[in-house]
Amino acid sequence: MVSTEADKWKKDYEEFEKVTRQFYAGEITVPQYKGFSGGFGSYAQRGGKASMLRLRLPGGRVTKEKLKFVAESIQKYQIDKVHFTTCQTIQFHNLSADTVCALAVEALDCGIVTRGGGGDFPRNVMVSPLTGVEQGEYFDVTPYAEQVGEYLMGLIKSVKLPRKLKVCFSNSPANVTHATFRDLGFAARSDGKFDVYCAGGLGNNPKMGVPVAQGVEGSKVLYYVKAMVKLFVTYGNYEVRAKARTRYMQDVLGDKLAEEYQKKLEEAFGEEKLDIEIGKDEIKKQGDGSSISSDRVIAQKQDGLYAVEYHPIGGCPAPQKLIELYQAIQEMEQVELRIAPDETVYIINCTSGEAQKLLDITNDGAGNLFESSVACIGASICQVGARDSQQLLATLVKEWGEWGIPDGALPQIHISGCPSSCGTHQIGRIGFRGGMKKVDGKPEPAFLLYVNGRDEQECARFGEEIGVITEAQIPQFLKKLGKVVAESGMDFETWYEEHSEDFKQIAEPYL
Repeated sequence: MVSTEADKWKKDYEEFEKVTRQFYAGEITVPQYKGFSGGFGSYAQRGGKASMLRLRLPGGRVTKEKLKFVAESIQKYQIDKVHFTTCQTIQFHNLSADTVCALAVEALDCGIVTRGGGGDFPRNVMVSPLTGVEQGEYFDVTPYAEQVGEYLMGLIKSVKLPRKLKVCFSNSPANVTHATFRDLGFAARSDGKFDVYCAGGLGNNPKMGVPVAQGVEGSKVLYYVKAMVKLFVTYGNYEVRAKARTRYMQDVLGDKLAEEYQKKLEEAFGEEKLDIEIGKDEIKKQGDGSSISSDRVIAQKQDGLYAVEYHPIGGCPAPQKLIELYQAIQEMEQVELRIAPDETVYIINCTSGEAQKLLDITNDGAGNLFESSVACIGASICQVGARDSQQLLATLVKEWGEWGIPDGALPQIHISGCPSSCGTHQIGRIGFRGGMKKVDGKPEPAFLLYVNGRDEQECARFGEEIGVITEAQIPQFLKKLGKVVAESGMDFETWYEEHSEDFKQIAEPYL
């Protein structure tokens, strides 16, 4: 980021520091501070004694320069907790007032803007993590997403939205960014164009997106973004915050939503020229003449190059691990990190020799499908969380090692501490959402159980809510389920297709 661009944002952070100092001095309340600080990608943690900071990383792309900033910040400020989010960002946790104020400004100098990372603003634009290198993708959607990200950042100071706006791009029917059920999603097609969906979302009252345009040329995507902003400003609920997400516009407009979107699109085309030009950023690097095979290594579409998969448990790598990764890749040509929506990180553009080195460094991550499960940051840190999703996952991973269940007998599960679905529980093959259950008249920590969610474009659906299970019984339930599936000789995916009613019977005693 050039200095003039960084300086433009730095003025905003003078107010952020002022209000943050007031909060830590006890001069303003937690709700008052939350309403302000979220717009800078920062929130006070539970208890109000520390802060988190969300680093906005368009498309989850962590270049060497940005990873260097992360590594140096960890060393400089002795940061002891880092989290990869399901919106492809990095969060620093347990920060003092001095640290959060300093980091937010220092991030600008390497092109990381935290502005709009929370609050009622356009959020981090999401992208399929392996786009540009993935075999079988329709095309590289990164250049379009980057242009959209820059456009949306330009609206932060000029447009007041009812709530946050999440925009994403998918590069294939795998739909890992949930383009068909985000606030605005661009789903790539085999003909090099996009289909557009809007007003979808997870969380309370989840909804699939409404298809509003087909066969859209990539050069025109900004018009479709502007139309969505105009639609949200016109029909979004500014009065009732709980109903201010775009998905509630489906309730307001019904079958007319697509029609109203088209009207806003016509206005957008008539108001200003927003056509974009995309240049090709080719990967010219070549392999080292050897090959590598591993469950955590993916061959790229560039011959001789590989991506290394790393999934720290719960999306929380040891901070020192990020320092090691930077030290390892700083001399590797065109190697960078991509954060995925399931908290996995891919280290791309590696030769086989480089991939082997990175495999060794990242051997502390998930070693099987179940260990790669997804969890939000949890109630021990999050103000609004009901349950500690990270603690539940840690318990399950520890006990998994004692169950003797083969890999695949249990799926990747998704755990959210509250209805907000930061752990994307509604699209997990098995999902849990934090809550409470009365046992003998007394409240007990519990989770709602969901099953059979999917995010693939052709069969996307939200999981069915089965019932409430106490947190203490979840390990017993999953152990029983895993053993039944293992005895069948199938993996969970195959087993569930034939035994969905058996799943409910297994769950019943625990509900």
